[in-house]
Amino acid sequence: MRNRRKIYFGVLLVGLAISSCKTPDLIKRDVNTTVPVSYKDSQDTVTSANQVWKQFFKDPHLLALIDTALHNNQELNITLQEIEVARNEIRARKGEYLPFVGLNAGAGVDKVGRYTRKGALEATTEIEPGKEFPEPLQDYLFGFHVSWELDIWKKLRNARKSAVSRYLGTVEGKNFMVTNLVAEIANSYYELLALDNQLRILQRNIEIQSNALELVRVQKQAARVTELAVKRFEAQVLNTRGRQYEIKQQIVETENRINFLVGRFSGRIDRDSQSFDSLQPVEIQTGIPSQLLGNRPDIRQAEMELAASKLDVKVARASFYPSVGISADLGIQAFNPAYLLKSPESILYSLAGDLVAPLINRNGIKADYYSANAKQLQAMFAYEQRILNAYLEVANQLSKIENLEKSYDLKNKEVQALTESTEISNKLFTSARADYMEVLLTQREALESRFDLIEIRKQQMNTMVNVYKSLGGGWR
Repeated sequence: MRNRRKIYFGVLLVGLAISSCKTPDLIKRDVNTTVPVSYKDSQDTVTSANQVWKQFFKDPHLLALIDTALHNNQELNITLQEIEVARNEIRARKGEYLPFVGLNAGAGVDKVGRYTRKGALEATTEIEPGKEFPEPLQDYLFGFHVSWELDIWKKLRNARKSAVSRYLGTVEGKNFMVTNLVAEIANSYYELLALDNQLRILQRNIEIQSNALELVRVQKQAARVTELAVKRFEAQVLNTRGRQYEIKQQIVETENRINFLVGRFSGRIDRDSQSFDSLQPVEIQTGIPSQLLGNRPDIRQAEMELAASKLDVKVARASFYPSVGISADLGIQAFNPAYLLKSPESILYSLAGDLVAPLINRNGIKADYYSANAKQLQAMFAYEQRILNAYLEVANQLSKIENLEKSYDLKNKEVQALTESTEISNKLFTSARADYMEVLLTQREALESRFDLIEIRKQQMNTMVNVYKSLGGGWR
């Protein structure tokens, strides 16, 4: 009867252990990495993303700024420390599935009451003929302790692999930050050149308008125009002078933005503003959309996060299975230091193994399992979103390149026409064949058109930079 009970109890334990290994079903979904075959029916696989930034940009002042930023930018340096944290996480995970070995050393003293079970036993026990245990009883210990969890289900190894994937993700995150940093400095630099040229045009117009004002004053003395014309010309000059201070403030803010990116306090940014008129956007080679998966650091970072989340699901699943541990101790122990080296009496050792399996109330394990799967789905959707966003960024910037090119050509013709009309209106006004309002209106339109032409050129240069960034260039 007793043997039957043991058999039933063993069968029950085995059944519970087997049931504990069953894992709940999860929602499964495959990641979608399908992208269009080409951007504009081009199958050329040569892409500007493979070109390093030192070759892509030609301006030596801009290259010096980027080089300084890659060494001094605080946000980038913060990210580098995050990479170091992720690297240390790998070391910690690796140590978890290796045996833990510790060195134990200790000393103590113990006095128990004589009229207790332990005290009575010590009083009647002889360690040597004619000798009892010393009182108080001292204790000296020196030995090693070993513990090791056998990674049967690869729970600890998968946790380490997950840490490795996240470490690689932080590296890609750093690369993506470098890409954005290079692009932001280049865009700010071209904006600074554009502001310098707008200020130069404004100062040139102030000189022209001031000369026109003096001419109107002379004509007013000759009774050819009224005081109204003088005041309108004077107001135009004051308005133009006022605008130059707005641009000067924008120049200061843009310079300080660049100084912040390169990690230094305010100072003048070295630049060649005269070269802005001759700037031409570099022709971009886009390659094919599938290359974005390998060139864009943010996409690769999302891919690493997805890989880590899949491993996290495996780690969570392994929590349903029994865990096996081994522990051992080896050392010497005695109540007198003189006996520590007395062998084999002072030698102690132990060896134990344990098997632990979750049987009842596994809600916590299930919750972790479901959460790990939900995070895996999140990482999958984020990965697909990065791919979609990358393709649309490139498509938008390519369309913008074409439209800005056409817009620049038309605006350039408009500037030429308004420049000629300004000269014509001045001559007609001098010969009293045109009204002063026509002159003012023509000057204002000519000034605005020149401003717009500079703005379009700046947008062209920024679009060139943004396409380079969108394709995954700048971090190499």
